[in-house]
Amino acid sequence: MNRLGGETSPYLLQHADNPVDWFPWGEEAFAEARGRDVPLLISVGYSACHWCHVMAHESFEDEATARLMNELFVNVKVDREERPDVDAVYMGAVQAMTGQGGWPMTVFATPDGHPFYAGTYFPRPHFQRLLHAVSQAWGQDREGVLAQGEKVVEALAERTGAPSGPLPTAETLDLAVRNLAESFDERRGGFGGAPKFPPSMVLEFLLRHGTREAAAMAETTMEAMARGGMYDQLGGGFARYSVDVGWVVPHFEKMLYDNTLLLRVYAHWWRATGSVLAKRVVLETAEWLLREMRTPEGAFASALDADSEGPDGAHGEGVFYVWTPDQLREVLGEDDAAWAASVFEVTGTFEHGTSVLQLLADPDDPARFDRVRTALRAVRDQRPRPGRDDKVVASWNGLAIAALAEAGALFDRPDLLQAAREAAVLLDDLHTVSRGPARLLRTSRDGRAGANAGMLEDYANTAEGFLALYGVTGESRWFHRAGDLLETVLTRFPDESGGFYDAPDDGERLFQRPQDPTDNATPSGQFAAAGALLSYAALTGSARHREAAEAALGTVSALAERYARFAGWGLAVAEAALRGPAEVAIVGPADDARTRALHRAALMSGTPGLVVALGTGQVSAGEAGTGHAGGVPVDVPLLEGRGMVDGSPAAYVCRRFTCRAPVTTPAELRAELAQ
Repeated sequence: MNRLGGETSPYLLQHADNPVDWFPWGEEAFAEARGRDVPLLISVGYSACHWCHVMAHESFEDEATARLMNELFVNVKVDREERPDVDAVYMGAVQAMTGQGGWPMTVFATPDGHPFYAGTYFPRPHFQRLLHAVSQAWGQDREGVLAQGEKVVEALAERTGAPSGPLPTAETLDLAVRNLAESFDERRGGFGGAPKFPPSMVLEFLLRHGTREAAAMAETTMEAMARGGMYDQLGGGFARYSVDVGWVVPHFEKMLYDNTLLLRVYAHWWRATGSVLAKRVVLETAEWLLREMRTPEGAFASALDADSEGPDGAHGEGVFYVWTPDQLREVLGEDDAAWAASVFEVTGTFEHGTSVLQLLADPDDPARFDRVRTALRAVRDQRPRPGRDDKVVASWNGLAIAALAEAGALFDRPDLLQAAREAAVLLDDLHTVSRGPARLLRTSRDGRAGANAGMLEDYANTAEGFLALYGVTGESRWFHRAGDLLETVLTRFPDESGGFYDAPDDGERLFQRPQDPTDNATPSGQFAAAGALLSYAALTGSARHREAAEAALGTVSALAERYARFAGWGLAVAEAALRGPAEVAIVGPADDARTRALHRAALMSGTPGLVVALGTGQVSAGEAGTGHAGGVPVDVPLLEGRGMVDGSPAAYVCRRFTCRAPVTTPAELRAELAQ
């Protein structure tokens, strides 16, 4: 009996009609395996995964293969996005056994969950042979299989954590830039060879580092990604990665986390340089998020599938996005089609004579370009759309809140700011199940919270989003909610050496407690926690939060010289820690244009990790008329004792709660922040 029909995960529901007797992850599956005395077959994937779909069509929808699976194993389906802890421990096993990883992940485990054989995608004939071989080994060499499982668990236990060191120094960060330069593709941007993934966190570090070499690597990479096929030139938003070194052909799935991280770093590129391309990418990507990824409840869905239905009725990867010259002529007519083919590089860059659209140079006729692009998008919108995984993941929505709040402020887009606020309300109201300290649930769908506990990244990235939203709006609710979340980080996730585990100490016990301090597609939980803790310490003066942030950054020192690509967010946070970070208290009536000008001057500063606190500037009765007023009633410590100056809104620039004299004009504030 297939038991997935009652699940909320879109990925699990994709498999609810399989002839495989799938169990969701849980004790029922383990008990069934013990009762039947057969191994577990654990299959891990996610809804937008192309090769997961391929293996499903080849094997899990095949009656003969399903009979073998049902007869010989207890079969467990896991959505890696709902259970990143389960995914992490078994991915560690796959990598230890095979030297590589990926999805779909296929793991054979004892009834206790100890992995003894693993791989990724298996074609159906190979998979059927493997099912027989593993079952035969279980029946004829049980002792050897159990011993193999124990060896894997012991080997993984020895590999946990990462070497730690002191807080990175300026020299450490210079070493990281040199390490990145060694693998930098000077002609096409990015690092290393194909496939190329968007190095979002590394780009943030390079912008913050700010040397000529660092800035050049960041700008070359961001321009190449935005002009290539990995960026959707019609609708905005980035695909998961490029299969080639030139950013031409993407793996077409679109992930929320990629797009929120890229939206934020492109906004920071615009802030630093005024790049017209950066602004276009930010606004188009933000509008794509609101148009295609927003859920009815006001948060953001997880992903769009790589596959959709093609003109022949068959499903294929990328068919929603690609074009042929004939299709251009059908929509645009002969002249515009020829022009569009040249502008968008429609030269057969993908399969079956189709092309992924690129924009290697800005067109010489912007009005014509807008007309052509609008026409093509209108027709594309009539094609069968890729599937959407509409579950809400707390961590990735935290990243979205931070990106949209900042973009809304920088580009004067109240709709983006309102979207950030509504997503924050959903996380606070639906995903938060207790307060003081807060406990988070990782996912929800259709306004219904899931059962899975939040991981470290959920707490850290949600806190990051709330703090960014506070800095833009001055709404102290978000400052306090971030503090609640970070209290849980400090009490439920610490390890014994100053770092953090990825799962809470009272979470489900797996054969290993997951801990990976290195970045992957998103900031590692440890580095995300360090960033949020550092910002909170800057707003409160809390030594406890600052010390925890600095201890968590110790891993950066061990990674910077040789593995900087996997520590981008830690390096970016270390830049902020070394620079202070700058703390700006702005005091004045919210409806005063002078207050707003000071606030914008602060937000436009590229000072790494800068935090902003907003106060009204109302003075207590005993201090009226005294000029620089202290004792303003506040609930954010950075504002304590700060007041307006001679009736004018004022800004105070501080580092580690030591403040310089207040200033009252944007020019003076910019000068203070430049020091």
